[in-house]
Amino acid sequence: MTLMDDVKAKIIDFLRGYLADHAIDDDENIFATGYVNSLFVMQLVLMVEKEFSVVVEDEDLDIHNFRTVNAMAAFVLRKQAVLAERP
Repeated sequence: MTLMDDVKAKIIDFLRGYLADHAIDDDENIFATGYVNSLFVMQLVLMVEKEFSVVVEDEDLDIHNFRTVNAMAAFVLRKQAVLAERP
């Protein structure tokens, strides 16, 4: 399992708690499902920060970073890479 696969698995596991029986595809727009609301978005951001030890800055709060499982995983990996580069 790659790091990307591991990140996606954790995100999908979290989403299952909110998307009921809806099986979400990695490229499916979660906002188009009708299951998400503003409270969910805040919980999603908090989960990303806690689970992956990254800080979601104001400029990161772009729908493109959170629209799909793939987008969220790529966002997490980018944030982790920046952290790894710091001295």
